[in-house]
Amino acid sequence: MAFFSQTNLQEILQTFSVMQWIPVCIIIGTISIILLPYFLFTKFWMLSVLSLAWLVYDWNTHSQGGRRSVWVRKWALWKYFRNYFPIKLMKTHDLSPKHNYIIANHPHGILSFGVFINFGTEATSFARIFPGITPSVGTLEWIFWIPFLREYVMSVGVCPVSKLALKYLLTQNGSGNAVVVVVGGAAESLLCRPGVSTIYLKQHKGFVKLALQTGAHLVPSYSFGENEVYNQTTFPEGTWFRFFQKTFQKTFKKILRLNFCTFHGRGFTQGSWGFLPFKRPITTVVGEPLPIPRINSPDEKTVDKYHTLYINAVRKLFDQHKVQHGLSETQELTII
Repeated sequence: MAFFSQTNLQEILQTFSVMQWIPVCIIIGTISIILLPYFLFTKFWMLSVLSLAWLVYDWNTHSQGGRRSVWVRKWALWKYFRNYFPIKLMKTHDLSPKHNYIIANHPHGILSFGVFINFGTEATSFARIFPGITPSVGTLEWIFWIPFLREYVMSVGVCPVSKLALKYLLTQNGSGNAVVVVVGGAAESLLCRPGVSTIYLKQHKGFVKLALQTGAHLVPSYSFGENEVYNQTTFPEGTWFRFFQKTFQKTFKKILRLNFCTFHGRGFTQGSWGFLPFKRPITTVVGEPLPIPRINSPDEKTVDKYHTLYINAVRKLFDQHKVQHGLSETQELTII
């Protein structure tokens, strides 16, 4: 009877909600890639033909605002996901619906839980906290080439992190749009370890140039706790484990444009290892928008000027909120 107590039931639902996220995406993608070609040679061939025909017909949708579903974004599943850690969204300044925004988030983390829940769902009440603002989370474009999977990710407001898709949202879709980009990219995941506050930013200027070209205001955001939910393992040089680790890293980066890192979290029993993230609070703090002038062809000097202003804004945001979210007063944000 105790097993089915309210507390245990909540923990089970929270754990399931986190466990299903990546596997469901993989299953949907695998079904599309493997079964649709197979069905072409069976009595279900029409299913494959219709699916591919729809993909061709609907090819540009993901680059033109997508097809989000408020219903999917409000699924109770995401609230259990939120409560597992828990994940919170914190506003420091209002965002006016009269403008468009590029919300740049740091750090990437292993799986960017904070970005997904805070901007890809309504589990933390984004629409209430930022009324009149529509968020779109940028991710790799090849995901939108896969039937069914593209529909799933579009339903939560995910878009390709391509210049075409982002420019459409920032210039041809009215105002009140906020594209969310994790500036450090997947490469930054290799830096994400508990107690570490290091981000790739010095050479990442594309988002600043895009802001200038579109006139979108730049908004810094930092997900405190994102690096705490997994431990990473780097095997010693000269060992077979290290050889395989490097091999996988090169393969993933070349084929999928992803960085392979060896990480672990908690298992189902206390003290055991597994792939469940540790239950550590993640709070995404959204900072003050930095007004950006619209310049169709900004020169390098102008890009550098606003890039420097953005770096200063990120440092300020980090320093103002680090102690509140469990870091020491002496902890510094390292930007490379």
